[in-house]
Amino acid sequence: MPISNKRLHELKSIKDSDIDYSDIPELDTYFWKNAKLVMPDKKVPVSLRLDQKVLDWFKKQGKGYQSRINAVLSSYVRIQKSQ
Repeated sequence: MPISNKRLHELKSIKDSDIDYSDIPELDTYFWKNAKLVMPDKKVPVSLRLDQKVLDWFKKQGKGYQSRINAVLSSYVRIQKSQ
């Protein structure tokens, strides 16, 4: 769900010094020693026919609608492979 302009404005107005980071652990040397770089899958441009109402719904969700369509299709593929 996209964030409203009002909420975005509220968040931008918060000073960094007023943000409570106490529940976020620091990334220590253990984390960095065990961190692994994971490259995203390569994206391939395609031409795809979708129902207009499906495309309209995804576009209405805001910027990144193509990535969301990809995420839905990826979830479907993952479930199909696991069955």
